[in-house]
Order: sequence, then structure tokens, then C-alpha cells
Amino acid sequence: MRKNLTAFVRTYASRLRRDERGASMVEYGLLVALIAVIVAAAAGPLGTAIAGLFTTVAGSL
Repeated sequence: MRKNLTAFVRTYASRLRRDERGASMVEYGLLVALIAVIVAAAAGPLGTAIAGLFTTVAGSL
């Protein structure tokens, strides 16, 4: 019985080490978070520039 349990645990641990689905999901999550930070950082200056452009166009009209 103990040998069977030991063999099962070794087999299961080996299978878990080869399974990289969780690692891929974490990598995608970090990538999405990084993109969100970049977009949020760019939104401030870009919004100010666009507001200035609309103000210039409205003044010209």
C-alpha cells in the first residue's frame, strides 16, 4: 500500500512539474498589467495634447 502511494505521489509530482499552463497564465497576466500601466501613463499627456488641439481648432472656427 505504501509503495503504491509513494509511486502515485512521484508520478503526480512529475506531471505537475511538466505542466506549464499556470506559468503561462501568470506571464500573460503580467503582460496585460504592463500594457495597462503604459496606456494609463500615456493617457494623461495624450489627453492634454488632444484637448489643446480641439481648443485650437475651435478658436480657428
